[in-house]
Amino acid sequence: MEVERLKAFPVGKKEGKKFAFDMATEYLKEAPVKIKYLGGGSFGRAYKVAKKDGESFVVKLLTADGMAKKDFFDLALLHDKLSVKSPRPYFVRLKDEKIPCDGYIMEYLDGKPLLFSLKYYFAPKKKRTLIGERIVDSLHELHLVKSDKFGDAQNPMFDGWIDYYKPFAYRVLCQARKYANAGELSKKITLVMERAWDMFDKIFCEAPQTACLIHGDLNVGNVLISKKGDIAFIDPLSSLFADVEYDLFQFYNLTGRRFFLGKIYRRKYGESRHIEDKLAFYALWNEVFCFIKSGVIIPLIMNPLVNNMKRRLKILSGQGNERSIKKKK
Repeated sequence: MEVERLKAFPVGKKEGKKFAFDMATEYLKEAPVKIKYLGGGSFGRAYKVAKKDGESFVVKLLTADGMAKKDFFDLALLHDKLSVKSPRPYFVRLKDEKIPCDGYIMEYLDGKPLLFSLKYYFAPKKKRTLIGERIVDSLHELHLVKSDKFGDAQNPMFDGWIDYYKPFAYRVLCQARKYANAGELSKKITLVMERAWDMFDKIFCEAPQTACLIHGDLNVGNVLISKKGDIAFIDPLSSLFADVEYDLFQFYNLTGRRFFLGKIYRRKYGESRHIEDKLAFYALWNEVFCFIKSGVIIPLIMNPLVNNMKRRLKILSGQGNERSIKKKK
C-alpha cells in the first residue's frame, strides 16, 4: 500500500449528483429516473440510482485518483468468495473531461449500517450475540480463502507476512515523523509509535504461516443489516492476503465489543500468543495510516488506540501484567 497523502478534490453533493447521473446514463444507455445521495467519507460520495423498471443500484464517486480499480477488484473478490451478501460491482469508469472523477457502479443492498441500527445496537445481549456469531462466522468464511503468497489481493508476492508488513509499517512511521515535525500530528502519538517500533520483533515473534484473504476494515459501520435481520459486508479496504488476525483489530473498539465480536472469534477460531500486542499495533498503525492519507484525525478514535498501545508496551517491558491492565480498562 502506498503511504502518502491523497489529493482529494472537492465534489459537493449537488455536483456529485450530476456526475452520478451522467455515469448511470452511460452505463444504462438511458437516463435513470431518480437519484438519492446516500452519504460519503474522506474520498467517496455514494448515490442510489433508480431505473425505470424500479431496480436500484449505487454509483460511487471517488474524489481521489488511483482508487477505483483496486476498490472494484476488492468488491468483486469479496462478492465471489462470500456466501453472505456483499455488493456485486458492475462497471468501473475513470475520469475524463465529462466526468472529472473516477467511479464505479455496484449492486444496491437493502439495509442500514449496523452501527446506526438502534433496533439491533440496543437489542438484548442474546440477540446481539447471535448477530455477532453471524458476523464472525461470515468473516471466517472469507479467511478460509488462502494464497501461497502474502500481500495485495490483486498480486500477492511476498513469501512471509512480515516481509510485507514490516516495510509498510516502517513507511507509516517515517511519514508520521514527518507530520509530527511539521506540527500536524501530536508527538505524543509518534513517541508511542517509536517505542512500539523498537519492540516490533517481540510483538511479531510468531510469524503467521498462512496467507488468508482479509476484508481490511470490518467494523460494524461496514456491516449492513436489513429489517429481516440479514447481514451484508460492504466497503473492503485494501484487501490483502495477510495475517488472519489483522482483520480483528476493529472487533475491539467500542462498537465491536457491543456485539462481542472479538470474544466470539477467539472462542471459536483461536488466537496467537501475542494477539493483544499485535492488535494494538495494527489498530494504531492503521489509524495513523488513515490520517496520512486523509489529513484527518478523530481524537475519539485515536486516543484510545494510543493509550492501549502504551498499556501493551508496559506489559512487554515487564512493568505490568494482564491482570492489572484489565483492571485499568
